[in-house]
Amino acid sequence: MCYSDGMTTNNNYTFRKATIADLDLLAGWRSRPHVREWWDSDEPHDAEEFEDLRVARWIVSTAGRPFAYMQDYTVHGWDGHHFYQLPKGSRGFDQFIGEPDMIARGHGSAFITQRLSALFEEGAPVVATDPHPENARAIAAYKKSGFKEFSAPMDTRWGLILPMKVCR
Repeated sequence: MCYSDGMTTNNNYTFRKATIADLDLLAGWRSRPHVREWWDSDEPHDAEEFEDLRVARWIVSTAGRPFAYMQDYTVHGWDGHHFYQLPKGSRGFDQFIGEPDMIARGHGSAFITQRLSALFEEGAPVVATDPHPENARAIAAYKKSGFKEFSAPMDTRWGLILPMKVCR
């Protein structure tokens, strides 16, 4: 069963493709305690990883200020991925706010919702995400954006996750 309640569009955010030139910015954000707690520190370190076509990487800005990272990816790009059972064209979704002064101000759910709208306009039937079950801040932002849990927490090769999804 899919859910789409609670989704609204807010266009106060810009998403630009992240490039190799952003690796230092991303490394700085990932070094911050509030990000390190939940985000794997081994995200793209070189051009080969960073340019993986299965993953679209974005720098999120508001009022011209970059403050967050977001990525969406094909859930069918890895054999045995925990979202592999979702319909063709479904996307996985991860994000973090890198700037500490932008946390707990409503930005997370707002830019998530805006990006979801774009993914659905591009034809994604389902978007899924997999926060750690103890990451209450991320789970709240995802729920505010329309995501619902669709399975109990599970161990994956990427760690312990809470499967959540939202449908077109």
